[in-house]
Amino acid sequence: MDGVSSTGGPEDVAPAPGGAAASTGHTSSEAARALREVLRAAGDTRGALARRLGIGATDAAAIDHLISSPVPLGPVELGNRLGIRSASATTLVDRLVQAGHVERRPHPSDRRRLSLQVTGHAFDEVLAALRPMLTGVEAAVARLTPEQAAATTRFLQEVAEVMREYVATAPDEPRTGGRPTP
Repeated sequence: MDGVSSTGGPEDVAPAPGGAAASTGHTSSEAARALREVLRAAGDTRGALARRLGIGATDAAAIDHLISSPVPLGPVELGNRLGIRSASATTLVDRLVQAGHVERRPHPSDRRRLSLQVTGHAFDEVLAALRPMLTGVEAAVARLTPEQAAATTRFLQEVAEVMREYVATAPDEPRTGGRPTP
């Protein structure tokens, strides 16, 4: 995977979500490989965060979604983001509330609905657990020149948009059987 090939061999394969591989049809750039490595490492950080907090990976993922969402999430939206069924989402939310990590509150714009809010204590715990990584990232950013920082920011914003588009265009239900479509 790390080598460069012009023959379309194994070095020419990009990882797909979940660690599978998909042929890219062309040689990957060093920047694209480095970004894939960042994405793999990012996936690993959720498990590491869960272990540091002493909670399950799904609980950590739920807290991450609640903290990072720009809009209030209810149990159904949270379940959808996690890819779990409604009953499982309810059980998850009950567990997070019981542990003091999340509170149920009236939705700010629709009083018929509930929204989930990470408690101040849980937010502080997550921030403390992430601090070593965040400090390291800030140190790496501080080593960039202003021009490099601006170019990096634009690049990461564009990659994030590409990824959001990929997510938005995915089917609502997984395919059954057969070969995946390109």
